[in-house]
Amino acid sequence: MKSIQVKDVKIEWLGHSGFLITSQDGKRIAIDPYNISSGIEKADIILITHPHYDHCSVKDIELLSKEGTEIVIPIGGQSKINRIEGIKINISQVGFKLKVQGINIYSFPAYNINKTFHPKEEDWMGYMLKLDNVIIYHSGDSDKIPEMNNLVYIAQEGEDVILLLPVSGEQVMDANDAASVVEAVKPALAIPMHYGSGVAGSEEDAKKFVALCRGKGIRAEILEKLNG
Repeated sequence: MKSIQVKDVKIEWLGHSGFLITSQDGKRIAIDPYNISSGIEKADIILITHPHYDHCSVKDIELLSKEGTEIVIPIGGQSKINRIEGIKINISQVGFKLKVQGINIYSFPAYNINKTFHPKEEDWMGYMLKLDNVIIYHSGDSDKIPEMNNLVYIAQEGEDVILLLPVSGEQVMDANDAASVVEAVKPALAIPMHYGSGVAGSEEDAKKFVALCRGKGIRAEILEKLNG
């Protein structure tokens, strides 16, 4: 499956933990682009979860940026992208709510519990976007954390929730933990990430996650990497 659409919101996978989301009015929002294909249409907004090379790739941010592209990035990450011309940088931190080009963006905690790769004190993030009646949650590089219990409350009647979750188990939650988050939240759709780029994880991790979700009666899909 090359892309998926929920209530006029289109989702495409850029590979690894990267996604391109197109809103109902055509606004293009990229999250954590890494090692993307050339020729992909530029983004209006780019969200960066944390400054690790496979999430804050200057080369890929440049490929997707145009004059006026707005970047949302955690405190401390801006030094990596200051030299990119024509962009506007928005600094965020956990708990912040921003409105960027009419899109509501909430910064959610993302950290490891029993690993040292993503310490909680770094204040790195996942993101929650509200696009009319569609809510998209991208967890960033995170374990299954207590704050995710609050995800069950994010949607109101008539709103669809989409979860984008890591499944590799390498520096992040594995397929089992990701599926347990899905079971608790009961989203309209779940999509696996953090695999298949040579950094961590494999398509087998993604397939396991999808099978677990579907076994609980929840829709889950694997997307093909977007090519330009």
